[in-house]
Amino acid sequence: MEAMKKVLSNSDTANKRLEFPVRSLPAFPMPDGQNSMEFVAFDRLQKPWKFKVSIRNEGRYRKPWLKGEWDDYVHQKGLKKGDKVIFTMDDQENGDRIYYIRAERKLFGFWYSIDQQ
Repeated sequence: MEAMKKVLSNSDTANKRLEFPVRSLPAFPMPDGQNSMEFVAFDRLQKPWKFKVSIRNEGRYRKPWLKGEWDDYVHQKGLKKGDKVIFTMDDQENGDRIYYIRAERKLFGFWYSIDQQ
């Protein structure tokens, strides 16, 4: 099931964090009273990446962002403005949730995986 999808902005690739849509927050449940949650997402090569989703404690808008190993992921995959990142999740029978991440680049009107690195 898709948890979050975003075409990357320059800010997403340069500022060591990914800002993403509020509508994706339900896929990343935060413990009561907390403004963040940590999780591991596996890329197509089954490499684990540690991420942390956070929201503002104050203010009118929740404005979620993702940090953790995001900057390392951006550099290893060679991501740039206009590329797309997709998080998916799989709920297990035992209640665990497994996350996956993949990156794509648009070439000649089609999206192609760039997860070979």
